[in-house]
Amino acid sequence: MNDKTEPLSDQDLLQQVARAKSGKTYDSVIFGFLVGVSIYSILNHGFGLLTFLPLLWLPVINRNSKKRKALEEEMEKRGLKNS
Repeated sequence: MNDKTEPLSDQDLLQQVARAKSGKTYDSVIFGFLVGVSIYSILNHGFGLLTFLPLLWLPVINRNSKKRKALEEEMEKRGLKNS
């Protein structure tokens, strides 16, 4: 993953990290919403397709987490402050 972050300038890297942090919040909100839909579906209709909907979002969260970690490692490597 570092091969994608190395050509970035320091300013671009800081912008990418800020964007990734807001993405973490979005991932959490979307996952929470999907869990709520799943619980609603279970309570009203029993187990069905919507019951397992949050499981479809887990690979997206995992991919975003890996990208965020790679960006943070690159910041540490360059000695940049995370503000």
